[in-house]
Amino acid sequence: MSKVAIIGSGLAGSLLSIYLAKRGISVDVYESRGDMRLEEVAAGRSINLALSDRGIAALREVGMDEYMLGEAVPMTGRMIHTVAGETKLLPYSGRQGEYINSVSRAGLNIALINEADKYDEVTFHFNERCVGFDCASGMAKFSSGVSVSGDTLIATDGAGSAVRLAMEAQVEGYSSNTVFLDHGYKELNIPPLEFRNPVATAPGSDIEKNALHIWPRHQFMMIALPNFDGSFTCTLFLAHKGATAAFEKLTDEAAVREFFDREFPDAVALMPTLVEDFFANPTGNLGTLKCWPWNVDGKALLLGDSAHAVVPFYGQGMNCAFEDVRVLDSLIERHGTDWAAVYEEYGELRKINTDAIADMAEENFYEMRDRVADPVFQRKRELETKLEQTYGDYFSKYSMVTFREDLPYSVAKEKGNAQDALLMKICAGVESISSLDIDDVLSKIRQLHADARRLP
Repeated sequence: MSKVAIIGSGLAGSLLSIYLAKRGISVDVYESRGDMRLEEVAAGRSINLALSDRGIAALREVGMDEYMLGEAVPMTGRMIHTVAGETKLLPYSGRQGEYINSVSRAGLNIALINEADKYDEVTFHFNERCVGFDCASGMAKFSSGVSVSGDTLIATDGAGSAVRLAMEAQVEGYSSNTVFLDHGYKELNIPPLEFRNPVATAPGSDIEKNALHIWPRHQFMMIALPNFDGSFTCTLFLAHKGATAAFEKLTDEAAVREFFDREFPDAVALMPTLVEDFFANPTGNLGTLKCWPWNVDGKALLLGDSAHAVVPFYGQGMNCAFEDVRVLDSLIERHGTDWAAVYEEYGELRKINTDAIADMAEENFYEMRDRVADPVFQRKRELETKLEQTYGDYFSKYSMVTFREDLPYSVAKEKGNAQDALLMKICAGVESISSLDIDDVLSKIRQLHADARRLP
């Protein structure tokens, strides 16, 4: 029986252990933290996850899709909040049944660990931090003094991966680059209705439960994702320093209250523990990691965030990592446990696509922050919704990424960016999409893609 060591029992690592166990492969999973099923999840770093078709497809193959969707809250679109408190829903898709799902990171992780634990092939080792990896021998060292080597090792230990750091130090010509945004994030909370201030529980004061809420303010923004219990997990994205509004300026209660009362007045009434949460929860960083190569002679592979961490603004970090697992499994089906062959083809298939979603995620930060309140952009989204309602073969860039599990991210990026530029140009020339000939618009889109296919 082949034996694999997985570093990290997070979402990607625990899902991967299930896939490998189903193939009869023995798996030891090493996790630096304690068993999260027995510990309280630390506040302030959970950022709810948006589960969409790529992630659902990976869960489906291990029989966990229906269970997790039963624990999720559907989100049909982006609800935009102006400073004046006006709202507008921008649907994610014009097709019936296409939506994303808000899920608890901790809840999903615990469910995956529990499922993995059902397999005799899987053994978890908690409180075992990887402190080193020897690329020549394939030996991993842990904080307890234990050294481990198997047929191969797969690192799913996140953006700070100890295995990747070892590759950087030991592999000649290794390329690794992390680019941080000037912005960081702070997690906040809207509790269930019964725990809010009296003014926030008046009839009509609640906010839509089946939407991702965005308060776009050009240089910063706040979002809120619904939870199963009626609460919302909010995240403030704000410059660390230097800007007119920045975390470095919010150092006391008065400054925090003044900032939120000015920028998010409709949300403040829903957040009775705003100040406490603001100072209790940490301020996180946002960065994009790209590196290469991802494997060392079949001895080790980087997967998920350890190879390609992305900012969270396309809701694809988890979905992309789950797709990593599904692609890797398909290659094990083809090559068996010839790990060198599996890893080489895996890198060829995935690198171009993970680079593409990393770029799109960063672009979407500026779209969510700056453009969703722009009337031209809103007309474009209305036009895209109408196109999707009218033509089954039309997909917006967002839909290509989110609802087309069969379409590589790199193709979605190329086709989507060209399509977006055309539609923005069209919508900039009209005051209302009702004046547009929808058939003519689709004809121009089809011509755009036809011309692109003819390019050398």
